[in-house]
Amino acid sequence: MKPAMPAGACDCHVHIYEDRYALAPSATFKPPHAPVSAYRKVQRALGLQRAVLVQPTGYGFNNRCLLDALALMGAAARGIAIVAPDTGDEQLQRLHAAGVRGLRYMMLPGAGGLMRWDDLPEAAERVAPLGWTINLQFDGREMPQRKALIDGLPGKVVVDHIGRFVEPVVVTDPAFKALQSVLDRPGRWVKLSGPYETSKSGPPDYADVSALARALAASHPERCLWASNWPHPNRQPVPDDAEMLALLHDWAPDASVREAILVANPSAAYAF
Repeated sequence: MKPAMPAGACDCHVHIYEDRYALAPSATFKPPHAPVSAYRKVQRALGLQRAVLVQPTGYGFNNRCLLDALALMGAAARGIAIVAPDTGDEQLQRLHAAGVRGLRYMMLPGAGGLMRWDDLPEAAERVAPLGWTINLQFDGREMPQRKALIDGLPGKVVVDHIGRFVEPVVVTDPAFKALQSVLDRPGRWVKLSGPYETSKSGPPDYADVSALARALAASHPERCLWASNWPHPNRQPVPDDAEMLALLHDWAPDASVREAILVANPSAAYAF
C-alpha cells in the first residue's frame, strides 16, 4: 500500500501544453499535448492537491496557455510566468490577479534566448513587492560564479532540479557547497525534482543525482520542494510519475520532513 499524501501536498513544477496554442518562433521542440485534464489524472493518482504551473519556454512571452490553465485549476494552483523586460506594472498586476506568483528564468541553452542574466536583478526588484518568486534554472556548476548575484536578489528564489548540475558533482564539490550556502539565506529553496535530467547512472534510483537530493534534504529540509516535472518534456522514455514521487521517500526518509517538503515549504515559496 502506498503511503497517504499529507493534505495540501504540492507538485512544484508542472508544464501545461495545449495543441491549440501556437508555439513561439523561438521554440526548440514540439511538446506533447498535455492539458489540465490529463494532469488532474496524475494528481489524483499521486494523491496531490496543489500545483505550480511553470510557463514552458516553447510559448515564449505568451502566457495565455498558462493563464487559462490557472483559471481551470483555481486556488489549488499558482503560476510562474515568462515576461518581457518591458512588461508594465499593470500587466504584472493582472498576472498576479490570475494566480501568477513568480517569474521563470531558464538560463540553459535551448531556452530560445528569452531571458538574460543582466535583466534578472531589475526583474526581481520589480516583483519582490508582489511576493513573487524567481524560478531559476541554470547549470549548477556555475553556482560559485552566480552565487553573489543570487544572494543579492530581493524577494524569493527557487532553484530548479536539484541544482541542475549538467555533469553530476559529488556532495563535497565547491559548486554543490555553493548551492547549500545559497539555501542558508531566508527565502531560498531548491526543487528535489528531475533527477533524470542530468543523471549519468540512470534509473531506477539515479544514484549520482540522488546523493545530492539526499544531502539537500538532510542539510536544508526547510528549503526543499518536490516536483514531478510533468509531462517530462522532450524526454524519452517518459519517466513514471509514481516512481519520481517514490524517490522522495529515499531522499527524505523522515515523514515530517517529507510533509514539510510537500506542504509547508511550497506554501512559503509560492504563497498558497
